[in-house]
Amino acid sequence: QVQVVESGGGLVQPGGSLRLSCKTSGSIFSIYFRSWYRQAPGNQRELVASIARGISTYSDSVKGRFTISEDSAMNTAYLQMSELKPEDTAVYYCSVEGYSDDAFGPSTYWGQGTQVTVSS
Repeated sequence: QVQVVESGGGLVQPGGSLRLSCKTSGSIFSIYFRSWYRQAPGNQRELVASIARGISTYSDSVKGRFTISEDSAMNTAYLQMSELKPEDTAVYYCSVEGYSDDAFGPSTYWGQGTQVTVSS
């Protein structure tokens, strides 16, 4: 069984910083894609950032403010968020794609999310 757990969310003031972590455990191996999504109440889930083969991509709304990174040895992805704005308030989800002993082909695994609230 593959588990994906996000952490690091909380309440932060506008202009502040926060770092989210995404720890993957279980039978997964050969991870090739890691992503962060977010979803605010009433909105659809939005892709925020992705990293694959050391190359990162970002949505226009977070470019220059967020940085995605990964530590393969620790099976952990990070999302460093700075210059946070109220519109960044959402539940942030981690998605990991790769192979595991539970499937014969690649699969996508999701965490349960961590709340980020940007408010004064």
